[in-house]
Amino acid sequence: MAILERCDTGAVARLTLNSPKCLNSLSDKMLTALQYQFEQLKSDPSIRAVILAGTGKAFCAGHDLKQMTAGRQAEDGGKAYFADLFARCTRLMLTIQALPQPVIAEVHGIATAAGCQLVATCDMAVAAEGTRFGVNGINIGLFCSTPMVALTRNIPRKKAFEMLTTGRFLTAEEAEAVGLVNRVAPLEDLQSETERLAEAVTAKLGSVVKIGKEAFYAQAVMPTPEAYDYTADVMVQNMLYRDTEEGIAAFLEKRSPTWDQ
Repeated sequence: MAILERCDTGAVARLTLNSPKCLNSLSDKMLTALQYQFEQLKSDPSIRAVILAGTGKAFCAGHDLKQMTAGRQAEDGGKAYFADLFARCTRLMLTIQALPQPVIAEVHGIATAAGCQLVATCDMAVAAEGTRFGVNGINIGLFCSTPMVALTRNIPRKKAFEMLTTGRFLTAEEAEAVGLVNRVAPLEDLQSETERLAEAVTAKLGSVVKIGKEAFYAQAVMPTPEAYDYTADVMVQNMLYRDTEEGIAAFLEKRSPTWDQ
C-alpha cells in the first residue's frame, strides 16, 4: 500500500497521506513522496486544484519523532541529518506555495507541529469539527521554529506566540476565527465540503488563478508601494488575455463566457 495515494477526479487531484499507524507523520518516505507528487502536479495542466487529506485518526502529527531520535545516533549527534530533514521539509512547503494550482488541506483529528505547518502552508483549508491544531514541540523541549514561519503568516502574532510557547491547541472553531482554516464542517461532510471548495476554484479561468496565486504570495512580502507597482503590472498582463476580454464581454452581454483555457 502506497504511503501517499493520488486520485484525480476531473480537474481536482486528491493526495491522501496514508500512514495511519504513525498518524501520517512527515517521515523521510512521506516527505519524498509528497515532494515527488507536487513536482508532478506542477507540470500537469489538466489539474486545476489539489486536495491534501489524511487517512486514520489524524491529518498529520508532524515529523516522525522515532526517526529523529535515530538520527541523533550519528557521530555528529544528528546535526547533518537534522539539517537535511528541515531543508527537505522547507523545500516541500515552498513547492506547495509555488504550485500553480491552489492546494486545499482537508483536516481532521489533529494537525500538530509540522502537520500544522502543512495546513498553514496550503492555500486554503477545511477542518472537521473536533479537529485540534498545535505547534506543541515546546512540550518536549523543542521550539517549533520552522512551523512558526507558516503559522505567523496565517494568524495574529500574539495568538501564534501563545501556541508556540505554551503548547496550547486551537479548536477547529478557533482556527477558523483566526484564519488558519476557511471553514469547519461535520466530519461526515468534510470531504464533500472540501470538494465543493475545490470545484469552485476549478470553475474559474485556470490561467488567471495561476497568475493570481503567484501574485498573491509575491505582493504579501513587499512594501505597499512596491506591491501596488507589481500588481498593476500583473493586471496589465491579465487584461491583455484573450480569455479575459471574452469574460468581460460575456458579463456585459449577460451570457456565459467561452474560454480557451
